[in-house]
Amino acid sequence: MTDTLQTAFYIMLFPRIIAASAQRKLSVYLKKGGLVAYPTESCYGLGCLPTLAKALGKLAHLKKRPQHKGMIVIGNQFEQLQPLLQMPSESLQAMLRKEWPAPKTFLLLAKSGILPELRGKRRNKLAVRVPDHDGARRLCQILGMPLVSTSCNRAGKRACRTEREVRRQFGRDVWTVGGRIGRQKSPSQIIDGETGKRLR
Repeated sequence: MTDTLQTAFYIMLFPRIIAASAQRKLSVYLKKGGLVAYPTESCYGLGCLPTLAKALGKLAHLKKRPQHKGMIVIGNQFEQLQPLLQMPSESLQAMLRKEWPAPKTFLLLAKSGILPELRGKRRNKLAVRVPDHDGARRLCQILGMPLVSTSCNRAGKRACRTEREVRRQFGRDVWTVGGRIGRQKSPSQIIDGETGKRLR
């Protein structure tokens, strides 16, 4: 990956004009099972395409994260997440549209066929969020696809808060999209969408 491409993705999060060639290269990289690090509300997120088992396995191995745990998926809006979910009730949809974007992750019923590596083994719900971070939402919008979003760190280490920390921990194992994290001090809340119970 060249410095030119890295620079292109650092500046791409906020400008009005984005190099189409850079978008295509990252999209192809992800479709081949690549991993990407990018800023979110409280730290850098580490992600991949939520529908690729080999990418999810690579992510879990890199983080040294138990594979039975589920992962969070983010999108630029509810509609981008919807193909991964059973259709929520109208009242639940209305609540989600009112709450998002926000540092609030909701557990919603997953569509059949969603990988257990994504939702968690023996679980029927998927953790999803429209993040309160312009860059993270814009990245999903630009790519036209939702992304896995787990904290960017190896097990036992602090989550990366800067591009430099990402490169120090992961080097060339991930494609780093530079940018500033948000002002949130703690990870997103996790709320059961059906019961309203806060789990984190």
